[in-house]
Amino acid sequence: MKSETETKMKKYFIAIIVLMANRIVIPSFAQVDTSKAIIPTPMPPLAMAGVSPMPMPGMNIPLKMNPRPIGYKTGFLGTMYITGIASGIGQWQTNPYPGDHVTQTDVSNAQIFIQKIDGVVQYFLQIGGYSLPDMGVAYVKSVDATKAYYGMLPQGFLKIAPIKNFSIQAGKLPTLIGAEYTFSFENMNIQRGLLWNQENAVNRGAQINYTAGPVTFAATWNDGFYSNTYSWIWCTAAYTINSSNSLSFTGGGNTKHTDNATSATPLYQNNQQIYGLTYLHTSGKWTIEPYIQYTHVPKIPEIDADEKASTSGAALYVNYSLKDDVDGSSINFPVRVEYISSTGSANKGAPNLLYGQDSKAWSFTLTPTYQYRRFFARTEFSFVKANDFVSGGAFGSDGNKSTQTRVLLEAGVLF
Repeated sequence: MKSETETKMKKYFIAIIVLMANRIVIPSFAQVDTSKAIIPTPMPPLAMAGVSPMPMPGMNIPLKMNPRPIGYKTGFLGTMYITGIASGIGQWQTNPYPGDHVTQTDVSNAQIFIQKIDGVVQYFLQIGGYSLPDMGVAYVKSVDATKAYYGMLPQGFLKIAPIKNFSIQAGKLPTLIGAEYTFSFENMNIQRGLLWNQENAVNRGAQINYTAGPVTFAATWNDGFYSNTYSWIWCTAAYTINSSNSLSFTGGGNTKHTDNATSATPLYQNNQQIYGLTYLHTSGKWTIEPYIQYTHVPKIPEIDADEKASTSGAALYVNYSLKDDVDGSSINFPVRVEYISSTGSANKGAPNLLYGQDSKAWSFTLTPTYQYRRFFARTEFSFVKANDFVSGGAFGSDGNKSTQTRVLLEAGVLF
C-alpha cells in the first residue's frame, strides 16, 4: 500500500497544478459572494517583462521566475505576492548505489512562494514538496526527501527592515555559503555539484544584513547543517566592482563540537569550518563564475574523528545564452566543471569527507535549457570520476566502480 506521506504529497502536487492552471490558463477572477468572506484584492503586476522582481527564492541563470507576479492586498499582512513551481524529473544512470535505480521518474518540485517585499515588516514562506537531485550520491524521491530534510516548509522567515540599507531576519534561512542554491530550479544545472555536498543548505537562526555602497555584509548565528543546536556563525562580504563583475567571500564554522547526525545533518560536516570565494563576470551572452572552497574538520575523538581532515575544491560555472527574446523564449547552455580532494588517513581515524579518506573526484555537467514564458524544459548530461577512493566507498552495488554517468530531463512551470 502507498504510504500516507506519499498520498499527501500527490494530493499536494495536484493542488499545485490546479493553482497553476488558474494562474496561467484563466487570467480573470471568478465572481464570488463577498458577503461571506474577505477576498484579497488583486494588485496590478509588478513588472511586464524581464526578470521577476521577487527577491525570493534566489535564482541563478538561466531559468527565470514569473516576471509578472500578482499581489494581493491582505489588510494587516500587507501586499502579499504568490508565485510557485510545478516540475517533474526523469533520470537514467550507470552504477547506481544500493537501493537506487538505473531509471526513475519523480516530482522534483511542487512548491508555492508567499512573500511581502516592502515596508518595515516583510516575510517569505516556501511551502511544498521537493527532491534534491545531487551529483555523486543516490537520488532520494521527493516524498522521502521532503520528510527527511526540511519538511513542507523548507524555508520561511520574518524580515525587519527599519532603514533602506539594514535589515534583520529570523527563521529557516537559506545558507550564505556556496555558488549554488538548494533547489533544482534555482540553479544552472538540475543536480547540485560535488562542492555543494560539503555545504549546508538550510539553517535555522537569525541574520543581519547591511549595505554600504557597492559592499554588502551579512552575518548569522544559526544551527549549521539543520542540527537544531545553535552554535554556528557565518559571515559574508560581497563587493560589486561594476555592472559586469562582483566578488564575494564567505566563512563560517561550528563554535563547539556536537554529535547531531540526521539525513539533513552529516556528522563531520556539521563540525567543520568552511570558506568560499566566488567571482562573477557577465559579458554579453556569457556568464562566467569560478568558485573556490575549503573545509576543515578538526580532531574530535568524541565523534570518532581521531585525526583532522579537510577538503579543497574548485568549480567553474559557465553559461552561454544562445537566445533571449522579448517574447519570453530563451535557449541556454550551462556547463559546470569541478574538482575536489580530501585529506586524512583511514588508519589514523580521520573522518571520511568524500569517497574515503584522501580520495579525490572531478565532474562535468552540461544542461541545455529552453524556457518559453513560464514553461521550461531542460536535459542534463553529467559525469563524475572518483580517484583514490576507499574500497566500497565509491559507486555501484559494491562501491568499487570509479565513475557514474547520468542523463536527466526536467520540465515544468514557474508560475
